[in-house]
Amino acid sequence: MPKVTLLCHTPDPQRVVAAAAKLCYSAQTVEGLLDGLTDEKTESFIHMLMGLGHESPVEHVSFTFAIEGVSRSLLAQITRHRIASYSVQSQRYVRLSPFEYVIPPEISADSRAFSAYERAIRAAAASYEEITGILKEKHCARLLAEGVPEKQASSRAEKMAIEDARFVLPNACETRMVVTMNARSLYNFFRHRCCTRAQWEIREVANQMLALVKDAAPILFEKSGPPCVSGPCPEGKMSCGRAAEMRERYLGKGNAASC
Repeated sequence: MPKVTLLCHTPDPQRVVAAAAKLCYSAQTVEGLLDGLTDEKTESFIHMLMGLGHESPVEHVSFTFAIEGVSRSLLAQITRHRIASYSVQSQRYVRLSPFEYVIPPEISADSRAFSAYERAIRAAAASYEEITGILKEKHCARLLAEGVPEKQASSRAEKMAIEDARFVLPNACETRMVVTMNARSLYNFFRHRCCTRAQWEIREVANQMLALVKDAAPILFEKSGPPCVSGPCPEGKMSCGRAAEMRERYLGKGNAASC
């Protein structure tokens, strides 16, 4: 099961966004940007920005998450969001013995599929260990012959071995990462990944991330979520047809009827 933690974010993010917006629309000096920015005025500035579709000021605040318990398959998807920073556990330098792995719910719920899945995982793990052992032995012998001390040779040989042995590891293999995005990138991320048509794993991660940033900056993210939350569904004939349900989920019952 994915687990997302909000590690840190820009202090007072909503006020920072409001200050940036204030600079755009007034002759106020930089020294006085934050003067008079009460909670009410901050909220008003942010609502004005959202109403105008003026999203560039929200790029001034960023949020950093730790994400764990996710697959390498998710890694391939999340890094498509390019306006972000990623630090990911390396399969090149970290020996995964044994490796943890993600089981898709549909496979977990079917005994025959689960049995086949487990066999494939065990086979991959065995191949990883076998290839690592073979390559480590070869590299270690060469390094020792070159005069490298035994302890150092063993360590270097293992790193060289797992660099190639990792190629047999499956997409199911667990990884962990630290991800930083600014608020505008998060808007885009939520529009794509909170949608019911997004893959289940990244949708779960996106929903956890959204819940965390809503706690940190509720006004800034009050209408975040799939695109049907704030407008028509863009999926056309591929729409899930559940726009009203999504609005109720992401905006709450009080807002659903008016959207």
